[in-house]
Amino acid sequence: MASASITAPTVGFDLDMTLIDSRPGIHACWVELSERTGTYVDADLVVTRLGPPLEEEMAYWFPADRIPAMSGLYRELYPSYAITGTLAMPGAREAIGAVQAAGGRAVVVTAKWEPNAKLHMEHLGMEPDAVIGNLWAEQKGAALRDHGASVYVGDHTGDVRGARMAEALSVAVSTGPCTAEELSEAGADVVLGDLTEFPGWFSDYRAGCLPARA
Repeated sequence: MASASITAPTVGFDLDMTLIDSRPGIHACWVELSERTGTYVDADLVVTRLGPPLEEEMAYWFPADRIPAMSGLYRELYPSYAITGTLAMPGAREAIGAVQAAGGRAVVVTAKWEPNAKLHMEHLGMEPDAVIGNLWAEQKGAALRDHGASVYVGDHTGDVRGARMAEALSVAVSTGPCTAEELSEAGADVVLGDLTEFPGWFSDYRAGCLPARA
């Protein structure tokens, strides 16, 4: 049965590999961190598994007692090395615009450190209604609930879990480290190839032309 018409929903968006292709900037930042610390880091490998918190990636390269300091240094380096190299994902601006043009709110909920997440939005000229950082997977659920999000869009199975915690529709894009099959198996309600498909899907969703979440 079709759902009722939805006039002005709040939609949450993940950041890395959903709204932005941060791989070039993050790669450059890890290379600089490696050079400054004299510690080998395979930056090519790092950018294939974006999504989880920084500290989880740090644990592959540094001993536990150095992770807080190295995470702090990375975040200090980030504005200088990671912002300008980062690009908007295809359809990202249009996806945010589709929500706001419908009278809804677009909120970014990400595991990235919040000040750096906001720098990305400013640099790329994106204007979401809110940016909430430092949250991963199920932790995102509380922020999504607080903002009244009925949809959460992300590229990782952790984003699917966050949507479930918020009892929001999970819309996944297969533009990050997880395949469409992995996202579906994790419980995504909708899997899109990328955000260029979002405005059309969103129009149908608002019109009540799609099945309600199972």
